[in-house]
Amino acid sequence: MIDYANDDEEDDYISRSHFKREAEAAQALGERLITLRKEQLDQLDLSEKLYDSILLAQRLTANGAIRRQRQFIGKLMRTEILEPIEAKLAEWDRGGKAETARLHRLERWRDRLISDENMLGEWLKEYPETDTQRMRSLIRNAHKEKEVNAPPKSSRELFKLLREITAHESLR
Repeated sequence: MIDYANDDEEDDYISRSHFKREAEAAQALGERLITLRKEQLDQLDLSEKLYDSILLAQRLTANGAIRRQRQFIGKLMRTEILEPIEAKLAEWDRGGKAETARLHRLERWRDRLISDENMLGEWLKEYPETDTQRMRSLIRNAHKEKEVNAPPKSSRELFKLLREITAHESLR
């Protein structure tokens, strides 16, 4: 007969597959850490042994040695507290995505400024500190370059100017 009153023992059971998935996730996180720059690694709260192992893995060139070092880092990662590391990486990912979105928005602004003369007024409403004369000159030169199929030098300079004007937005 089955004793359902002592069913708590089965609730504590964790499968070997679960442990294996956790170990693989830790190793994958360790491999991601290998790709980080030293300045980024310094911002993470890593044990000294893990930190040194990551720096060593970044210097290795032989495929077999790299593979063994990755496995060793994965083993060390199982003893680390992963949540703060994952949180910091997620924060950096969000920051990178936000910067990419900002640059795409500036590319759209540049294209609209070049294609539509009325967009300069819209830009000046949003960014009144803009050097209007320089911007008009770059837009005019970009038109000329486009007409004669010349390299888009002025278009690039216009994008650079837009980035400089909106640089304070990325600091928020």
